[in-house]
Amino acid sequence: MLTVHDLDALMLQGVDNFAWATCGAASYINTADNQGVGALLITPEAHYLVTNNIEAPRFRREESLEAQGWEFIVSPWYETDNTITKLTNGLRLGADITFPNATDVSAALTNLRINLLPEEQSRFKEVSLGCASAMEQAIQRVEPGMTEFEIAAVLNKETQQRGILPIVNLIATDERIYNYRHPLPTGKKLEKYAMLVLCGRMYGLVCSLTRLVHFGVLSDELRRKTEAVAVIDANFIAATQPGKKISEIFQIIQSIYTEVGFADEWQLHHQGGPAAYNPREDIATPTSDKTVAAGQAYAWNPSITGTKSEDTILVLDDGFEIMSEIPGWPKLSTNVGGLEITRPAILEK
Repeated sequence: MLTVHDLDALMLQGVDNFAWATCGAASYINTADNQGVGALLITPEAHYLVTNNIEAPRFRREESLEAQGWEFIVSPWYETDNTITKLTNGLRLGADITFPNATDVSAALTNLRINLLPEEQSRFKEVSLGCASAMEQAIQRVEPGMTEFEIAAVLNKETQQRGILPIVNLIATDERIYNYRHPLPTGKKLEKYAMLVLCGRMYGLVCSLTRLVHFGVLSDELRRKTEAVAVIDANFIAATQPGKKISEIFQIIQSIYTEVGFADEWQLHHQGGPAAYNPREDIATPTSDKTVAAGQAYAWNPSITGTKSEDTILVLDDGFEIMSEIPGWPKLSTNVGGLEITRPAILEK
């Protein structure tokens, strides 16, 4: 990548790129920050971790970055740190953040990050299994009368106690599921119907999944919508094959939305895309130019007003693996070109 961009050195300070380059180390303190408390610098001679005396002990002892081979350059927290400027004097520098005299290579880094190495794939499966387990345990504890805040707290607890950080924890109940695609939890109490959405991060990798629970018999309309969105999601998964352009997949899905009777619903919410060190490394659109490859992960999330389907899958040379599948969850089966693909149904209690 540096050769292509005619650069000599690379600085990484984004939380996502830091985790990617260090096999999953966490550089954030404030979980809402995109930039971490340490910067990685790769030059022709060495690779450095530049940080302050507050953060260095944890990077050494708990993240084991010195053992990985990173050379620590530590400054007092109260002094201005010009280390990177000094180390890159005379070098053509690329960076993932705005930095003086550096070329922004964040888009090129995204293209590298989404292609997961075998070790990353194994870690992603671990993260996904943990998120699936947390979701299952949380949703089994949901009962009418709970507020959305209380439901979010249960999902947060189940996720955090597995060592996974819930960076997205969306809860909607009843009419709010129909009104909002991104429902931040509120004090509203659950009557019959709840949607739980989780994006959980561990090792820097982010797994996304959604599940819904309904108390009492589903209406015919909601059942029809749920079956339709399952068909759409199954077609998404079936189409996500090595060598296929995302724009081609999107065109297929637009036609499936029409076939199942909800032609315009795709316009009301994004449909997902490749996942790795962000919930979505890129949002798929009808004009996306990226191409699917084995070793990439995708989190598709088709929705029809009032229902949704979402899991995180790993693309294989000869198929796919649904990494966030919940064993024993009720399913809806769709035949796509002779392949039976199951998607989660609404849990009815």
